Amino acid sequence: MTAVKLDGLAVAKQIKSELAQQVVSLKASGINPGLATLLVGDDPGSLAYVAGKHRDCAEVGVNSIRIDLPASATEADVRAAIKDLNAASEVTGYIVQLPLPNGMDANQLLELIDPAKDADGLHPVNLGRLVMNVSGNITSPLPCTPSGIIELLQRYQVETKGKEVAIIGRGLTVGRPLGLMMTRKGVDATVTTLHSASSDLPAHVRRADIVVAALGSPHFVKPEWIKPGAAVLDVGITRTDSGLVGDVDPSVAQVAGYLSPNPKGVGPMTRAMLVSNVVRAVS
Repeated sequence: MTAVKLDGLAVAKQIKSELAQQVVSLKASGINPGLATLLVGDDPGSLAYVAGKHRDCAEVGVNSIRIDLPASATEADVRAAIKDLNAASEVTGYIVQLPLPNGMDANQLLELIDPAKDADGLHPVNLGRLVMNVSGNITSPLPCTPSGIIELLQRYQVETKGKEVAIIGRGLTVGRPLGLMMTRKGVDATVTTLHSASSDLPAHVRRADIVVAALGSPHFVKPEWIKPGAAVLDVGITRTDSGLVGDVDPSVAQVAGYLSPNPKGVGPMTRAMLVSNVVRAVS
């Protein structure tokens, strides 16, 4: 058996096509969505990711504004840039690209973002709204990578109701919010969040119908851990001398029923959901 590929690149293209139609309608009504990015320093991964976000905006027809500060920028410089973005009428959503240079308090700076312009969905106010809303529509921005994971599963009709989900990693951008979103009514999964202190991690993974690996450890998830036919999403990524490497051993494809590869899996979905947040904010 070879797993069905959960093609995030193809699904993201579909989503962007749908968003482009919405943007045409919004602009006809005098509404112009605008995404801004604030990048500090020259981290290679961040540079590539920000460039991809602006390409997505161009494809969808969303205006984009790019603010790049040097690595020598002070925290006061970043605070001033955030203040300007909060006030800018042409910016309907923006992100502060992480990681920030050493010495800067990322959490404090993220809290300065206007929650209504939080394109990443990671402001404490918006995360709090996610915690409080177990069912029904959420109008506040949702975390992009978890949104992309759920959207990818739904578009491939991978059942989540009553299914066991193992999330490996408890970070802010994926593990923690994904657990909240997977247990909402309408998704209805049963979630186990695993981390470095989890005992017998492979045994937990073997029970799972859906496995999400988001820890940033190359080829950490082994094929013998996977229940035959399970859906596996490779989210964490590591830069090595030989290129980008995901968290999932490639031979997992011989056991899993569905596999989202890395790269070209969840990454494009994350960017598509970022643009979706910006469009939703003014729709």
